[in-house]
Amino acid sequence: MPGIKMQVKPPVASTIVCMLLIVLFVYTGTSKWLNMRNFLVDLNNQPFADSLTPLIAIVLPFSEITTAFLLLFDRTRLAGLIFSMTLMSVFTIYTILILSNVFAEVPCACGGLIKQLTWEQHLVFNVFFYLLLLLLLKRRGGNR
Repeated sequence: MPGIKMQVKPPVASTIVCMLLIVLFVYTGTSKWLNMRNFLVDLNNQPFADSLTPLIAIVLPFSEITTAFLLLFDRTRLAGLIFSMTLMSVFTIYTILILSNVFAEVPCACGGLIKQLTWEQHLVFNVFFYLLLLLLLKRRGGNR
């Protein structure tokens, strides 16, 4: 019909990946905020200066929630995917360093049930999401 524009819906796979990421980041971000006392203790046991704990305690959950928010909207989805890739890259590199014994035994400061994973399970979990993001970003780049 003249004057009516058809909007193309995003592919189902892209929507599912974004929904998974939204759930992941909202869950981990809010878990950290809701259990801030435990999160702060865990952060103080990480292999970086305790003086960074207050900054990380604010920035990390905020970044996770913001990333989830960006993934909600078509206009900001690419930024959300890039933020997601950045977060997953940092988490994956950190996990690899832990598994490589670069640091002494390090407690997990993740939020919620993810905290219960072993470091090997963390690596698989992180690589899974990293690869999903890589494929999604590659696909998006190919569609432009």
